[in-house]
Amino acid sequence: MTEVIPAKMHQGRVRRLKALIIKESLQIVRDPSTILISVVLPLLLLFLYGFGVSLDLDHLRIGLVLEETSPDARNFADSLLDSKYFDVKIAQDRRELYDDLTRGSIRGFVVVPSYFSAFRERPATVAPIQVVADGSEPNTANFVQYYVQGAYQNWLRQELLLSKIPIPPMANVEPRFWYNEQLESRFFLLSGSLAIIMTLIGTLLTALVVSREWERGTMEALMSTTLGKAELVAGKVIPYFFLGMVSMAICVTVSVIGYGLPLRGSWWLLGIVSALFLFCALGFGLLVSTLCRSQLLASQISITAGFLPAYILSGFLFEILSMPYWIQLLTNLIPAKYFVQCLQTIFLVGNVWELILFNMIPMFFIGLFFFVLTARKTVKRLD
Repeated sequence: MTEVIPAKMHQGRVRRLKALIIKESLQIVRDPSTILISVVLPLLLLFLYGFGVSLDLDHLRIGLVLEETSPDARNFADSLLDSKYFDVKIAQDRRELYDDLTRGSIRGFVVVPSYFSAFRERPATVAPIQVVADGSEPNTANFVQYYVQGAYQNWLRQELLLSKIPIPPMANVEPRFWYNEQLESRFFLLSGSLAIIMTLIGTLLTALVVSREWERGTMEALMSTTLGKAELVAGKVIPYFFLGMVSMAICVTVSVIGYGLPLRGSWWLLGIVSALFLFCALGFGLLVSTLCRSQLLASQISITAGFLPAYILSGFLFEILSMPYWIQLLTNLIPAKYFVQCLQTIFLVGNVWELILFNMIPMFFIGLFFFVLTARKTVKRLD
């Protein structure tokens, strides 16, 4: 008898868990909002990050003030006009461009002074140019400065070579970029955006699970059954875990095939890392839904406490090392930080085990913390 009773108890747990998983799966199929969040929303975000968002700055709108109309000045102006990086508006006086700079029609202007051609008579003297940029957008202002400086240095070297003016010895620099040879910001954004998408899916989907049961009054029916706390938590999480993995597979396939994102690591390692992060996201979402009995409140908390920190503090768009030190310490509590680093490593570099394992360990413990806390907060009573 002592051996038969545990066996029957085990079979009973399996049957109850299986029934709850089937019930949640049917609810997923019948709820259009679940398909919208898990399939349509990720594809929309991928489209935005693949085509709509770019950190590459082409066709930068600038002004060009020609205080001198010599052949050298016109030649330099043509080098800017022919560049894909600039959309140039030419003026004879800088005051003509003040209003454009104030309105934001241009992001800066370049002044070619009246003594621009003097470098031919005095080779040691570099013909100066002045760059005025709109400092209200510091990143764009830096782009204006560096792009114009690079264009000017290329033009100056070419002119000195054509005119056979002696050039002082210079070091020849041949830049080489690893892991993203074309410097395509789209690859960086797409690999990181998968972490943001999975954060949104994992937290938002499960945040609505238990709170929806309370609002619809079906939680009372579950409380009256013989389900244990562990069975209740597992039955709620398992269907959404598989749904999240399917969504991740769709996003990766679209990114690799549709947007040309390179995948230098292995698919199976990507699946393991994604499953581990989804473990964290689902645990957090389930904890929110356990504490909140309103779907509206649960969704707001999941977005505010889950999605926004992942978007801002994960290193997806903003460099963590440039943040204040206490903010850098806070980022260690954000699971998306470790997932972003794993994704960018697997997609752009390959299977770098030291880095990937280093990021997988914190994700496991953070997810375990969420599920332990959820189990402690889950009580089988109606008050």
